[in-house]
Amino acid sequence: MIAENFDYSAPNTVEEALQLIAKGGKVLAGGMSLVPLMKLRLAAPEHLVDLGRVAALNGITEDKGSIVIGSMTTHHQLESSALLRASCPLLAETASLIGDVQVRNMGTIGGSVAHADPAADYPAALLALEAKVRLVKSSGDRTLAFSDFLIDSFTTALEEGELVREVVVPVETAGTGVSYQKMLQPASGFAIVGVAARIRKTAGKISFARIGVTGLSSCAFRAAAVEKLLEGTSGSEEEIGKAAAVVADGVDANSDIHASSNYRSQMARVYTARAIQAAVSRAA
Repeated sequence: MIAENFDYSAPNTVEEALQLIAKGGKVLAGGMSLVPLMKLRLAAPEHLVDLGRVAALNGITEDKGSIVIGSMTTHHQLESSALLRASCPLLAETASLIGDVQVRNMGTIGGSVAHADPAADYPAALLALEAKVRLVKSSGDRTLAFSDFLIDSFTTALEEGELVREVVVPVETAGTGVSYQKMLQPASGFAIVGVAARIRKTAGKISFARIGVTGLSSCAFRAAAVEKLLEGTSGSEEEIGKAAAVVADGVDANSDIHASSNYRSQMARVYTARAIQAAVSRAA
């Protein structure tokens, strides 16, 4: 199908973009979600504001123990970044598993987190990383924990006239093992279930565990019950299995044409165990 008619602007600065957004312009980042919706006429914005020329929104830099990622940085840039691979390997690994080559070359981290698809990959990793999101609009800026930014399916804390400027993740502590494991939907590459794990050991025991889960419910979440069961254990196969077994407890699991709620819950247990096992094996 063909999208309805719309006006188009391609500003060169953040300030110009914000002025256009404040007047009702719809942000176009990589277009991997918005353009298909427009072609199906499920979305019909009157004015698109393409951020592709705003250089200030693109790039990956390190600053005082954190890695700052511009919202227009593509998935390919993340997966191939030497800085990320060395200092935040979980996010680089996650980016490498998104969609296909074409999607990774066009799609952006800012567009993905703002769209908040419940089957997207980044939310699991960003929750496990305890990431932050920097938001900006004409009247000022603010920083939110990613867990506060993400509200529900396709729903975030973004306000009218506001855009995602940066995503901020920590420089990973030496000796931390990480892994992102997912069961993907073959046609789209989205996660039927995806699990991100960060594990740190001290004196042979797991002293730190962060587990992020996507695809299972209407919103990605931190699996606090799994983390609690892991911490203090040696990370044996039996201990990992017991912890992974509770990942879907109390969760209203999604059910759709790709997987029933019961199947998704079981796969969440399987992939949680796999992610934890891989992270434990990589922890020094």
